[in-house]
Amino acid sequence: MITKFKSAAQTNNQKDILGFIQNFKSSGELFGNGDRNKIKLFKLDGKTINIKSFKVPNLINKIAYKYFRKSKARRSFEYATILLEKGIGTPAPLAFLENFNFLGLKDSYYVSEHLVTELTYRELVEIPDFVEHDRILRQFTKFCFDLHEKGVEFLDHSPGNTLIKKIDENNYAFFLVDLNRMNFHNQMSFEQRMNNFRRLTPKKEMIAVMSNEYSKFYTEKNETEIFEKMWQATVDFQESFAKKKRLKKKLKF
Repeated sequence: MITKFKSAAQTNNQKDILGFIQNFKSSGELFGNGDRNKIKLFKLDGKTINIKSFKVPNLINKIAYKYFRKSKARRSFEYATILLEKGIGTPAPLAFLENFNFLGLKDSYYVSEHLVTELTYRELVEIPDFVEHDRILRQFTKFCFDLHEKGVEFLDHSPGNTLIKKIDENNYAFFLVDLNRMNFHNQMSFEQRMNNFRRLTPKKEMIAVMSNEYSKFYTEKNETEIFEKMWQATVDFQESFAKKKRLKKKLKF
């Protein structure tokens, strides 16, 4: 078996991180439900770190990740590094590890600092009367605008993948997680920008607030055009998602 390990951690911590990964199944504190990928927490130099073990790929992906594509763990590490270089919030990347056998990628792990925050975007969707809902949603929209201005197209821009932390009386900071699917552009088109909101919420009133706030910074289109495009992208995604869900249900019977 061939192991590839890359770390941004201090040299004296790299051995500990390797040990955590090697004993991943029998140690660490489980974080989340572990349905698809499993995340565990470990203590390192008095801090909590987060190790994500990606689901073992199928045969086709085993081969693809060995010869044609970067693994999810490697992409997560590299994309987190790029985001930080661009001044975009994400938990600090520490390392990634890939194990390969004769077939291809056997398993892989991504290691980052563990960030404790007050909420995710999901709470804004599920709790309409959340304290400072409008303020947080508007600041989140400005965060999205800044992402787009920096050419970052976050393909998994869904409710659970933005962590939100209050930093003072009036301001919030935003941190992206689940980073393995991203595109980077010199410049994002209007359609790409609006499509990037499609997974976030099915609520028209939230789209109205976000389109209003986005229009304050994106001056190439007016608020009505932004709302219509953002809402249409949302409707198209919701219809596609519902269709896939119905198909899966039929296939089970």
